Amino acid sequence: MTHQETIDRPQVAIMNAVHDLPVLVARDEGFFEDEGLDIRFVTTPGMAHVTTSHSVKWNSVFDRPLDSIYNDGGIDQYRMCEWGIMKRAVEADSEGLRRRKIVALGASMSSFAIAVAPDSDIYEPEQLKDKAIAVTPNNGSNFTALKMMEGFLTPEHIKTTNAGSMPQRLEALRRGKVEAVSLMEPWISVAEKQGMRILIESHSTRSEAASDDIDGPTLAAMFR
Repeated sequence: MTHQETIDRPQVAIMNAVHDLPVLVARDEGFFEDEGLDIRFVTTPGMAHVTTSHSVKWNSVFDRPLDSIYNDGGIDQYRMCEWGIMKRAVEADSEGLRRRKIVALGASMSSFAIAVAPDSDIYEPEQLKDKAIAVTPNNGSNFTALKMMEGFLTPEHIKTTNAGSMPQRLEALRRGKVEAVSLMEPWISVAEKQGMRILIESHSTRSEAASDDIDGPTLAAMFR
């Protein structure tokens, strides 16, 4: 893909309705076309859609496939949790990777919760002192878990661990391999259906990142 093609037809990442409902509605209702935009939508990792690109496999989710696709030019604009976008923007600049800029707050807010097993003796967040909470490292579930817990514990007593994807985390919780897990919808509802107890719930603010190849008027039209 040439530089000019990237400018003329931005490649926008889409995931599932939990993350990207406003974008999906705008796509389906023709709002982007109404702004004179020709956008290519690229299904990206983070869900179990059968339409997910063959280049993205579940066993590579911890290798940051979304960032890899962006760095390789496969997408030009995407959204993640606010902290994750900031971290990746700084890292890209310092590591000589494809630059990205933060262009807007995300239109969607993801709900996250920390859950414990039905028979757990933990009933208050502060009881998780020095106990590992299973999260996705350097992602929304990680940063939002820290945000939720910092109101109850000092940083040195907040512990996190990696127990795999959200279904795998639930299984680890059920088997007693971890004390608590950080989940987002629809896995919060799945956890409650399985009898897990929700200790605390919050929202993860999202931000939009875009390539320098997308000019100002195009970005303004995309987020109008």
